Amino acid sequence: MRVAILAYDGCMGAEVLGLSDVLLVANRISALRTPDAPAPFSVAIIGTRAGQIRLAGGAQLTVAAPAPFDLLVVPAFDFNNAEDIGAALDSLEEEKTLIRHAAEQRKVASICGGSLLLAEAGILDGRQATTAWALAGEMARRYPRVEVVPDAVLVRDGEIVTCGAFTAYGDLALQLIRDCVGTSLARAVGRFSLIDHSPRSQATYLDHRFSHKRRESFARAVSTWFEKRLAERYRLDTLADAFNLSSRTLLRRFRAETGRSPLDMLHDLRVERAKLLLETTTLSVAQVAAEVGYLDVATFSRLFTRRTHLTPAAFRKRFQTADVTVF
Repeated sequence: MRVAILAYDGCMGAEVLGLSDVLLVANRISALRTPDAPAPFSVAIIGTRAGQIRLAGGAQLTVAAPAPFDLLVVPAFDFNNAEDIGAALDSLEEEKTLIRHAAEQRKVASICGGSLLLAEAGILDGRQATTAWALAGEMARRYPRVEVVPDAVLVRDGEIVTCGAFTAYGDLALQLIRDCVGTSLARAVGRFSLIDHSPRSQATYLDHRFSHKRRESFARAVSTWFEKRLAERYRLDTLADAFNLSSRTLLRRFRAETGRSPLDMLHDLRVERAKLLLETTTLSVAQVAAEVGYLDVATFSRLFTRRTHLTPAAFRKRFQTADVTVF
């Protein structure tokens, strides 16, 4: 398979070079297994024209001019806030044109926020797609004709594949290896590269605090108020009084801005705090539940599992650090 990775000023270098390197490892292991067979992948790092580009971290990279390929891969761009996203997308008109032309006859994939470039190019309309979990809400807002699947690490819809946050270039690489060569080589590359080839979800890693920080807003103010009172019983009238609003006005204003209820946000914030406690303390699950406002452990466990796709015990087993704080 001829893979072209589209690099451009401000793109994430690890996604460009990481994917290239994992496919190189696949070629090397394939050669050890079947010395006489051709390499399964040829990789070119291209731009809209040949020359030098500057990666997000400041390093320069030489890119080739576009040449025939079977798959075009689009990495993410660097940004600090929602305004940065709009400016970056507006500055990449030539890249969007290349993506549109590629999608007419070739396969296209994206990594992390690269899916926003695909959406800007119009090739995700009417399709399912994923992106970095921190960008899922922004993507859904900007592109209502795209069905965003925020928890998925990888989504295939026809000839287009979109991937989740940053290191999902590894998931994309293993999927390409499975498709082009087979599961055996994909497993070997995964073991060699320490890439988990088992199915997983972005929900396990999601942290809603990043989503709320991007803009100062009423929702952000509510989030800050909640964060100081996670263990307290939720009462809508108390929340409304804190903002000098009626309960009805508060609900209407909050839902207009976020599309959800304040209680939904509170559950998210409680789960984020619970994740931190499970990772960094030896508190029991019942103690963690109480610390974040749930007196019923079963209710807490159901909410936690629904949002992370792991039970509290399984989450602790996967993520707890060796040096924990004992309360």
